Amino acid sequence: MAAADLTQAEYWNGEAGRRWASHQATFDGVFAPLTERLFAGADLHPGETVLDIGCGAGATTLRAAEAVGPSGRVTAVDVSAPLLAATAERVAARPAGGGAIALVEADAQTHAFARGAFDRVISRFGIMFFDESVAAFTNLHAALRPGGRLAILCWRTLAENAWIAHPLDLVRSLVPEPAPTPPDAPGPFRFAEPERLSGILAVAGFREIAFTPVDEALVLGRSDSGEARAAAEAAAAFSLDLGPASRLVRDQPPEIRDQAFARVQADFEARARDGAVRLAAACWLVTAVR
Repeated sequence: MAAADLTQAEYWNGEAGRRWASHQATFDGVFAPLTERLFAGADLHPGETVLDIGCGAGATTLRAAEAVGPSGRVTAVDVSAPLLAATAERVAARPAGGGAIALVEADAQTHAFARGAFDRVISRFGIMFFDESVAAFTNLHAALRPGGRLAILCWRTLAENAWIAHPLDLVRSLVPEPAPTPPDAPGPFRFAEPERLSGILAVAGFREIAFTPVDEALVLGRSDSGEARAAAEAAAAFSLDLGPASRLVRDQPPEIRDQAFARVQADFEARARDGAVRLAAACWLVTAVR
């Protein structure tokens, strides 16, 4: 069954979820500057209750628990059992002193959260994949206490995200072009235009809706020795094994995968500076109040 034919739960409970879980340290490193920007916007305080939507392998959950401290609480929600299992391992191994963490395998669009139970809702790229966005954000609105705040990250346009667009451009001539995604279908760039999400949030009952552009250079690969070639190899491996371009090449014959890797590595080696390959990422930090 093609990925496009899978539900989000099927996709993230299958090979994709297992791949993300097994490489969580790599993803955490690449997305680290964006995580910092999310938490700067979320402005969490000790003692608060936090709902982490699409928590993935737990980086944002652990960071939130540290921010709210032992008097606070974090509920982490994801549809992916493999990713929640990775989160559970990290929670068990964390140092003492953070807030309590509850893990929930569920679809945040429909899960019956206690009404008014949370001071904050956060999400790092977990809100673009709901089947029914109005229903989902209405559900999250009800889960917040009056005056509670939402802080989420979502991607801007593909053209602004060179870390995705450039590797895709490099390999497109080697592989069949995928079918285009309908504009309002679940997907990473669903809310690239702020008017769409702003309208949904307003209908769901949110107010004081604000979009702040976030622009960061992501380190896709780094070499401890400072060598450009080693950094390019690491960056090409991330882009073609784990990143968005991986969906184009993963099922191709070995010779096509080898050509794609050689092409991307050569390009990245020319771009490497100070032992790292960096490409631009662009997203929105969206905040709102119940």
